[in-house]
Amino acid sequence: MVTVTLADAKTQLSALVERAARGETVQITRCGKPVAQITPIEAPRKRISLEELRAFTDSLRIKGEPEPNQVRRMRDGDRY
Repeated sequence: MVTVTLADAKTQLSALVERAARGETVQITRCGKPVAQITPIEAPRKRISLEELRAFTDSLRIKGEPEPNQVRRMRDGDRY
């Protein structure tokens, strides 16, 4: 946990918010006593439906050609 004075927090607020966004907790003190805290927000994870994932991966494939052949063709085409 990072501890800063109120005066420093006023001048470095953007940097302190960035640190909190990266997962750190920032404690703000006044006259040596903790008065506030900046903490990261835990964003809920979105569940992915199997149907949406399958539709997305199917859209990436070139129909009728196995994946190893696709990779080999793309690799050899860029090589020469």
